[in-house]
Amino acid sequence: QLEFVESGGGSVQPGGSLSLSCVGVGYSLDDYAVGWFRQAPGKEREGVACIDHRDGTIQIADPVKGRVTISKEDAKNTVYLQMRDLKPEDTAVYVCAAHPAICLIERPSEFDYWGRGTQVTVSG
Repeated sequence: QLEFVESGGGSVQPGGSLSLSCVGVGYSLDDYAVGWFRQAPGKEREGVACIDHRDGTIQIADPVKGRVTISKEDAKNTVYLQMRDLKPEDTAVYVCAAHPAICLIERPSEFDYWGRGTQVTVSG
């Protein structure tokens, strides 16, 4: 069974940067698209970015376009999310999950193997 472990969250001031990691445990990510999602209190889960391990296709959500980079390190079975120029509205729990076929962050319900997430707080 594939599981994800996220890390790298924290508290930063507006304009700051964070780099999040999502490690796949128990199964290779080679056959999956891995997406980053976020959920703020009282709001619905929102797709942030996705990378497809099979062909390297990348999808970035409009609210974060130009401010995030998603990448993967196959040897470590890990997906990274680098975020810069952070804004208070980026405050949320960031979670990763896998899709068996395609990057489609508009449809979080089609993703599986959700991790527990890592908290990102932007304030100051």
